[in-house]
Amino acid sequence: MLNIKQELLATLAAELDKLAPGAGEKAAFESPKVAAHGDFASTAAMQLAKPLKQNPRQVAEALCAALRATPVYSQWVEALEIAGPGFINIRLKAAAKQEIIREVLGQGGTFGVRPARNERVLVEFVSANPTGPLHVGHGRQAALGDAICNLLSTQGWSVHREFYYNDAGVQIQTLANSTQLRAKGFKPGDDCWPTDPDNPASKAFYNGDYIADIAADFLAQKTVKADDREFTASGDVNDLDSIRQFAVAYLRHEQDLDLQAFEVKFDHYYLESSLYTSGRVETTVAKLVAAGKTYEQDGALWLKSTDYGDDKDRVMRKKDGTFTYFVPDVAYHIAKWERGFTKVVNIQGTDHHGTIARVRAGLQAANVGIPQGYPDYVLHTMVRVVRNGEEVKISKRAGSYVTLRDLIEWTSKDAVRFFLLSRKPDTEYTFDVDLAVQKNNDNPVYYVQYAHARICSVLAAWGGDAASLAQADLSALTSPQAAALMLKLAQYPAMLTAAAEGEAPHDVTFYLRELASQYHSYYDAERILVDDEAVRLARLALVAATAQVLANGLAVLGVSAPRKM
Repeated sequence: MLNIKQELLATLAAELDKLAPGAGEKAAFESPKVAAHGDFASTAAMQLAKPLKQNPRQVAEALCAALRATPVYSQWVEALEIAGPGFINIRLKAAAKQEIIREVLGQGGTFGVRPARNERVLVEFVSANPTGPLHVGHGRQAALGDAICNLLSTQGWSVHREFYYNDAGVQIQTLANSTQLRAKGFKPGDDCWPTDPDNPASKAFYNGDYIADIAADFLAQKTVKADDREFTASGDVNDLDSIRQFAVAYLRHEQDLDLQAFEVKFDHYYLESSLYTSGRVETTVAKLVAAGKTYEQDGALWLKSTDYGDDKDRVMRKKDGTFTYFVPDVAYHIAKWERGFTKVVNIQGTDHHGTIARVRAGLQAANVGIPQGYPDYVLHTMVRVVRNGEEVKISKRAGSYVTLRDLIEWTSKDAVRFFLLSRKPDTEYTFDVDLAVQKNNDNPVYYVQYAHARICSVLAAWGGDAASLAQADLSALTSPQAAALMLKLAQYPAMLTAAAEGEAPHDVTFYLRELASQYHSYYDAERILVDDEAVRLARLALVAATAQVLANGLAVLGVSAPRKM
């Protein structure tokens, strides 16, 4: 059907060019808002009316007459109807709609996937400093990042997944100090360890039970191994550097366990400290100074970020000689560009909104060839967790928030992924733990997975060779429910493309729920395993194609497609 659609579109373009040279470039199909109006719609006649100085309906009549005379339209189109001021509604023959089944079954797991485009994209996500367990917000980011990577892969991009973190900043020093006190036998609430949030000194300590676990393993001189580092503890409570390195490796290992439970992998871990040790930060600052985009004031070095649309100029280097946090960000993004990533997507919390303008300003001011608007940003809100009707705010292990691992243990990896992807990233989201474990139609991930499992059950009951269904006679698929299901299948590739372009994996969740709904409606309307073999095989082919698209879409989200439930 998709090939047929392209043929119909090409023919429309050719006929438009005959009416007005160059008009073929505007050839496009829309989906009618009311299904009864047809399968495709065109506004071409209304667009041509003014330059041709004709009534839109007259143009539509001439265009329809020309299209009906073409071999493609006579073969695949049942009716061309003019509506309203000049809309052309196109109603396909059943045989045209049925072709989508052959396309899906023929392409299998690659249905909807576009050819490789020889372009690289870097997606940076999670990027949590190793100062504690991953919280639910990190989980939302992990789900978003992984799904966006999968979406971009379907469009032919070569995708690089990157995790960027600070291994030597103030937070890391706080981690080291807190672990050292625990190793010396102190705990939160002791005189040396204030916990009152109104006491400014309390910000210099982390209170979660995980700190005690790190301290115990440090004293035991254990070795910890993460994806990007390995370290053996000295066991010396006065060796603060050893404590710091051990704690970072320990928590990176813990993050790895969280990410493994979530089935998220990274191609590279990038250290903020490397930007300093490699001289990239100093080099970047020198570029900005040389470009005349900085000035000195009150003992600090400022960037003229207002030249690039920021609301005020920003301090780059403070009076004490240290750099503000956006400076290494600028250096890091220049490094991304120099590594050959012409497209970069950063997935971050909405609290990073203020950094966008200053990072982009720094990149433009550096004058290294980076285009405006680089990089892309996808910002997400935090997540509320509700269990037993009440908000859950604290995890004993973390000390102050619900961890990603908590959420997976309470529900499942699939539920967490699907739920966290089911809304636009910048909208507030409440994760209902009780809903996520329900086995009914109110639970969206269960609803979609059950549709797939239900089809697998039907195919198992049939017991035939599923591969043979690609050659089945499909002419029996003429009911409105079958037609609606086939049209929904045909929408999958375009939906993927739009979702990738909009960096919007929630579109995939919406589509899958609609596809599952169409399948359930079809299942209720027509018995599949009927006695008539031709009808049975046709219906089996349709539902097998539906199962394939459900599985493909779930895979984009990183959610499994179970055969039994």
